[in-house]
Amino acid sequence: MGELRKRGKIWWIRYYRNGKRHEESSGSTKETEARSLLRRREGDIERGVAINPKVGQMRFEEAAQDVLNDYRINRKRSLDDIERRIAKHLAPYFGQRRMASFTTADVRAYVAHRQAQRTVLTKAFTFTSRDGTPHHVPEQRRAVAGVSASEINRELTALKRMFNLAIQAGKLLQKPHIPSLKENNVRVGFFEREQFVSVLQRLPESVRPVATFAYITGWRIDSEVLPLEWRQVDLHAGEVRLDPGKTKNGEGRTFPMTQDLREVLEQQRALTDALQRRLGLVCPYVFHREGHRIRSFRAAFRTACTEAGCPGRLLHDFRRTAVRNLVRAGIPERVAMQLTGHKTRSVFERYNIVSTGDLREAARRLDAASGAVG
Repeated sequence: MGELRKRGKIWWIRYYRNGKRHEESSGSTKETEARSLLRRREGDIERGVAINPKVGQMRFEEAAQDVLNDYRINRKRSLDDIERRIAKHLAPYFGQRRMASFTTADVRAYVAHRQAQRTVLTKAFTFTSRDGTPHHVPEQRRAVAGVSASEINRELTALKRMFNLAIQAGKLLQKPHIPSLKENNVRVGFFEREQFVSVLQRLPESVRPVATFAYITGWRIDSEVLPLEWRQVDLHAGEVRLDPGKTKNGEGRTFPMTQDLREVLEQQRALTDALQRRLGLVCPYVFHREGHRIRSFRAAFRTACTEAGCPGRLLHDFRRTAVRNLVRAGIPERVAMQLTGHKTRSVFERYNIVSTGDLREAARRLDAASGAVG
């Protein structure tokens, strides 16, 4: 049987597990709270729950470090992202608290706190209208109330992971319910062919091949297209390959060359060979600026979209467009998923967007069918 002991003003509990004595501070000056803790520990021992004297003592900082270690050990590419979310949002709100003290009400209060915050956007850009007149939009400061549901959900996911790892390690016995917000911000942007051509003409020459490659393949620009190396391109076999571990789902991928894709890659090969001869260097990257890997071209892309009359588009819209083009071409969904790297059909369906043009085509086919019957 366990027992209580008082050290100074603090009550301690003593209990035995497998013949080994354990002592644990209740952290309280009240005997009733210490006795309640002792009953819980004895109940856990009876149920065979793995416990130790530090159960329930874990603070937010330790839980956050365990999550970061987990991401580093598993080499997750979202490590930088979760570090940012913890440092900027979770730690300032939950820091120094014991994880065992968290309640669902605390989580809901955090969500309300994030929803009430205001994000200030600052932006300035210059564009040229269709008649050739340059326009400069000065820096603007505008407050946007609240944070998106998807952003908050990513933070709550990190918090859930902290609790799960703590329970696995025997540092906590239970976790609060952490609700998720309903997300209603699925992007529906895509490029019609004429829009893509218009944007392409307004992009810097060095990044046009990148945009064309992404438009055809639907591969992720930042993590799959821009880092692409020549060792992954087989012009003789007519294939472009992604190594396992270089993709989001950790699986390798192969995309057979279409005529347009081959033309882009052969032009890049000729450009790279000429550069290497001229500068006497070796460039391993398929897409580059004078031999240096292209890190980003978001600003140039935004400007090109504005000038082409389709502002607000994202680079990720190329991925959605490629999915829709594959389906329109009659390619089976399972094959299309392997080409674009979608692991689950539900995610793939989010990108298989129906446009007004698709609806008009359906109406045209219906008219044709009705005429055939008549």
